[in-house]
Amino acid sequence: MELDFIGIDPETGKEGSPTAWVDRAHGEIVIQGWNAGEELAARIGSTSWAPDHAAGIPEGESVIRIPARMVPILREACDVAERSGL
Repeated sequence: MELDFIGIDPETGKEGSPTAWVDRAHGEIVIQGWNAGEELAARIGSTSWAPDHAAGIPEGESVIRIPARMVPILREACDVAERSGL
């Protein structure tokens, strides 16, 4: 799998930080972030956020957190994906 590196949290240290990539082969934006934590995951998982949509976090999905300072990086990831026809 080939990933296009887009950016990393600009306030990161030398390891373990929120990062964004684009996977052109699968048409996906890939995000590494911080674990949401049990309390936030429970709140999200127990609420139906969209009409007629079941509550819960399905098997194979995760809730992550990323800092708002990464908005420009996420915009760039979206732009790369869009320009690639994904």
